[in-house]
Amino acid sequence: MSTWLLPENIADVLPAEARKIEELRRRLLDRFRAYGYEMVMPPMLEYLESLLTSGGRDLNLRTFKLVDQMSGRTLGLRADITPQVARIDAHLLNRQGVTRLCYAGVVLHTRPRGPHATREQIQIGAEIYGYAGLEADLEIQQLMLDTLHLAGLAHVRLDLSHAGVLAALIDADPTAAAPGDALYEALDGKDAPALAALTEHLSPPVRDALRALPTLYGDASVLDVARQKLPALPGIVRSLDELAFLVARLGDAEVTIDLAELGGYAYHSGVMFSAYVDGVPNAVVRGGRYDHVGQAYGRARAATGFSLDLREVARISPLELRGAAILAPWRDDDALRAEIAALRAAGEIVIQTLPGDEGNQNPREPACDRALVQYDGAWVVENIAR
Repeated sequence: MSTWLLPENIADVLPAEARKIEELRRRLLDRFRAYGYEMVMPPMLEYLESLLTSGGRDLNLRTFKLVDQMSGRTLGLRADITPQVARIDAHLLNRQGVTRLCYAGVVLHTRPRGPHATREQIQIGAEIYGYAGLEADLEIQQLMLDTLHLAGLAHVRLDLSHAGVLAALIDADPTAAAPGDALYEALDGKDAPALAALTEHLSPPVRDALRALPTLYGDASVLDVARQKLPALPGIVRSLDELAFLVARLGDAEVTIDLAELGGYAYHSGVMFSAYVDGVPNAVVRGGRYDHVGQAYGRARAATGFSLDLREVARISPLELRGAAILAPWRDDDALRAEIAALRAAGEIVIQTLPGDEGNQNPREPACDRALVQYDGAWVVENIAR
């Protein structure tokens, strides 16, 4: 086997892609900061039990594990940064009141999420801690939409669901929880035959409600249909009211309701959402409320947030982020060196040719659209004729 080959679904990021990813990362983090979010940088690996707190079976399967030679304990390479940020809020910052945090970093997965997906994602996201009201859910969803628009993704569909609907049905008939993941998968996949088999032993109101959930998909009018088809349990009424509150305040956003969408159900405790864009079959953003996660770190905190894979967003973003640069000659000239230093200090990219290599400059990455030339002893920038 060639020594330069990489593992499956792991790839190098080359200059053009890396520059676009980095430019988007800076733009998004600056936007998070404009909303008042503080950045944190959790470590790449932690003790396994800390990483898997409230993450469910899926997170466990996606996490690389190794033995720490110093302590003998099992470590994990993070597959999701959100639990780490919850730990920081609950255990390290330990603030009272609302805390807004954001992050950007690499996560590793044991298996790709799709046939062409990478196992090394760049996860970027934002979280609000310490506020249980729907105003926090609304802010995080508006920030998420703002983030995607900033990346040039104009046509975004926001898909809303609520963990409280299924939780209320299971509370009404606890035997509904017996199938476990099989029930969640049947609902999420809208598999009517499997759902019929899994619910045949349940009480009629819960059975009929579970079988109706996959049909409760569409625009905001679905909420009215749900009120008719689902039992008026307090948890269901509250969940539908919360979804209606958000839909009414999301402005011109294209919003759909999918009460059978249960991705991350074991993790979330309230409103859940996903964002979709044209031409991409899977959600580009996932998020929602997860009030119970901090409890494992000794401090239960209301929390809601979202995350996305920056590499995927950069791949589908239509933005052309080619860098413009200034081409400068090589000379042993103090005035030239001073001018190059001043231009770089002002934020310009200046590429200085090396002696003997004047004809081999790469014209694409970054594109040199100007040049430093000398007129009457002074160095000036002029456009390069195309």
